[in-house]
Amino acid sequence: MSAIVPVAEADLTELARLHAAGFDDAWDARALAGLMASPGVFILKAEDSGKLEGFVMARIVLDEAEILTITVGSASRGKKLGTRLMEAVAALAMTQGVKSLFLEVAEDNEAGLALYRRMGFECVGRRAAYYGRVSGAVAALTMALKLP
Repeated sequence: MSAIVPVAEADLTELARLHAAGFDDAWDARALAGLMASPGVFILKAEDSGKLEGFVMARIVLDEAEILTITVGSASRGKKLGTRLMEAVAALAMTQGVKSLFLEVAEDNEAGLALYRRMGFECVGRRAAYYGRVSGAVAALTMALKLP
């Protein structure tokens, strides 16, 4: 089973490669480093035998946290790794006093929407044409989860 651990700066190139495989408008290692240096930002990665399988980046501000990105490598999809990463973020956020977790997801991301809905996220907004795609812009759904 994959271990979920915090990332180090040395991991950023590998994280950028995985992000590029999952997103049309991916962040490179420099962008990830800039975000990671921002106040309240943390990244957790899932790895098995030293191989990166996925990661999630979040930012905590006061009693709220936002998922900035989450991605799981194609070979690791369908194994509940996204769920484990999201649960790890929620658990860490709660230790910091976070009461609500937010994210934005492309409205055509069926796997992401299914995961977030299973976790109890609810749609609280929509941003038209938020994500640029080769095939045309796609709306983002803003979702929220109240934490215990």
